[in-house]
Amino acid sequence: MKKVNLGNSPLKVSEIGFGCMSLPIDSKQASAIVEEAVANGINYFDTADLYNKGENETLVGHALKRRRQDVIIATKVGNRWSRDSDEVTWNATKPYILEQVHNSLRRLQTDYIDLYQLHGGMISDDAEETIDAFESLKKEGLIREYGISSIRPNVIKRFLAKSDIVSIMMQYSLFDRRPEEWLSDIGSAGRSVVTRGTLAKGLLTNDGLRRAEKMGSYLTYSESELKSTLQKLMGIHDNLHALSLHSILQNSTVASVVAGASSPQQIKDTIAAYGTPVSADQIKEAKKAAKQDIYQEHRE
Repeated sequence: MKKVNLGNSPLKVSEIGFGCMSLPIDSKQASAIVEEAVANGINYFDTADLYNKGENETLVGHALKRRRQDVIIATKVGNRWSRDSDEVTWNATKPYILEQVHNSLRRLQTDYIDLYQLHGGMISDDAEETIDAFESLKKEGLIREYGISSIRPNVIKRFLAKSDIVSIMMQYSLFDRRPEEWLSDIGSAGRSVVTRGTLAKGLLTNDGLRRAEKMGSYLTYSESELKSTLQKLMGIHDNLHALSLHSILQNSTVASVVAGASSPQQIKDTIAAYGTPVSADQIKEAKKAAKQDIYQEHRE
């Protein structure tokens, strides 16, 4: 598994990362999946304090505590969940971030977080206060680096200009190519993108057509557009899973594709796809077959 630097930081992350949100709540099952990921060279594990009201961090901490020196743990902050309901409110203030990092550290069973990410962000936030919180945590040694998870261009541009973020997590796939408008600027600024949603809820795997029958539409793709585009993509390469991964990883700004798995077999499938050759011409054809949308909102 190839490992690359996350932005201009010393953090080296595997090109396939593990999205922990999909882990089963059973600790033994979760640990088995994490062990499969580690055995196949995955060292980058992404969670959030929001997932299952913190229980996902607890699962990840338990599964990785014996592997701590060998892995990069990323988590997120900013969404305050209610203990008594499913209500979530946004809080990007310095006091809240400084408080919540200790809860994440406790659940993750670690003394430091490798990558602490703002889990969203709005243009109305006091960005300077938020940045100051992350910088304070770096000085304390509680986090190594920080980043943001956002698909809002105005938020992304502000953090690129005003902060020392090393990464931006963005939804990016052959079915959601909106980030491509910004990849050059992000890369030129010495930052990396880590992706989520690259398999588009399983649509961009070899099981894609069956899933499309159940799903209907997806983002700006109507049901008929979705099926016809999938058929075109499957005609370009006999392993759609591989084509989907490599079409995103081919851009040097992308450091890691964060893929989820709810079983060890799904890890094996993703690793097999990662190891399957895909040519530059096939990637070019795939992008011709897929839409090139751009972000319509939050641009200014």
